[in-house]
Amino acid sequence: MAWLDILYHPIWAVSTALLALVVRIQRRGNWDPQACTVQLKGKTTIVTGANTGIGKFIALDFARRGARVILACRSEPRGTAALEEIREKTGNSDVHLRLVDLSSLDSVREFAARILEEEKALHILVNNAGVSGLPRGITKDGLEVSFATNHLGPFLLTNLLLDLIKRSAPARIVNLSSVNHKKGHVDFSHFHGENLTYYMDKVYNHTKLHNVICTNELARRLEGTGVTANSVHPGIVMTEVLRHYPLIVRLIFNLIGFFFFKSAEEGAVSSIYCAVAEEMEGITGKYFDCDCSLTLPGPLARDAALAVKDFEVCERLTSKL
Repeated sequence: MAWLDILYHPIWAVSTALLALVVRIQRRGNWDPQACTVQLKGKTTIVTGANTGIGKFIALDFARRGARVILACRSEPRGTAALEEIREKTGNSDVHLRLVDLSSLDSVREFAARILEEEKALHILVNNAGVSGLPRGITKDGLEVSFATNHLGPFLLTNLLLDLIKRSAPARIVNLSSVNHKKGHVDFSHFHGENLTYYMDKVYNHTKLHNVICTNELARRLEGTGVTANSVHPGIVMTEVLRHYPLIVRLIFNLIGFFFFKSAEEGAVSSIYCAVAEEMEGITGKYFDCDCSLTLPGPLARDAALAVKDFEVCERLTSKL
């Protein structure tokens, strides 16, 4: 009974509310995008998964800075809604929608071909789109659907646009990963849906590890080109990434997240930092935490020999035979 008295005491309620307020304030990092005066007038940018969540706020920031912004989205209705919202909020009419399904290599090739035909430059590429909690599925390319969407699709897209990005240097590539990459493992049979455990975020964690590994190897290959490549952790963010999880999991996540997790706008900050901050000029092959601090990725992500092998495997899997 004594414990119930404590829980029902007004001081408990007040202290809980204060704690929640302090946590919400501390969710914001030291770098403020609105205080950054960098302009992107004359720059062309692409953001995948820009119709919602983190991606939409990244695109919104680029548009406010005057960039030509290409929203790379799978859903035309949702992409169009985001397009209209961003144009209205920023007054920037140079925002455009291009459709792509990152789980389909053919769709990625068609998207890239259109970009190469229409665009004369590409200064910033943000690979933001991702999924978690999908059931097992194999694409028509013979690839596990989460690996195709989260890693192999963005991998192919980046490589198809790489020459254009190089010609546009200085340029930046930003790949959204997750701190959960530290719980991932490398098993190349995963790419074909083998030896995987489909429970909560286990598959997602593996894909995010490949993101960091291949970003590091890409950065090594781009040395001296004026193009940088970095991976970021956006934080634990209230987005639609959990839409494939059971309802009870989503309810608990949303309840706790209201007090402790980042909003999509807050989750976009670390990616925007890597894409536009002046202090990021020339920095490449690094992993940044959600507060924009440089931090070490997991041990597997620091294995240079593994990175070379992983990159080569991904090149073979995405090559058009």
